[in-house]
Amino acid sequence: MVATFGPADAVCSISATSIVFGTYDVLNPAPLDTTGSLIYRCEGRDQNIRITLNTGGAPSFAARRMLSGSNQLFYNLFLNAARTVIWGDGTGGTQFLFVRNPRPNNQDISVPIYGRIPALQDVRVGNYTNTITVTINF
Repeated sequence: MVATFGPADAVCSISATSIVFGTYDVLNPAPLDTTGSLIYRCEGRDQNIRITLNTGGAPSFAARRMLSGSNQLFYNLFLNAARTVIWGDGTGGTQFLFVRNPRPNNQDISVPIYGRIPALQDVRVGNYTNTITVTINF
């Protein structure tokens, strides 16, 4: 995904890599963790930015879900490596990424996205997917 937008005196673009968890083992007592990245660039005047993620179609941020047909595999995306701060839009106990006057201006800035699938979910074998909408405001 790549999006570019902004007023005449400033433009920001954002892109993200897919977050790939790999094979989930229903018997493993440890959660399955992975990381992805989000890359943004702001050109023009200095501005504060806010980057939010939506629920991906889940009823809440408490547990996002990937689907394989009607089967669900719960996961979440986090702002921190400890996976304690859910990356969302600031509602439902989530936080968003806020950057005051991002530096360096007019260069790509990479931000990690930390993903986790909780352990011991009794799910069927399948290819589970989900789409998250990323929004940058400035």
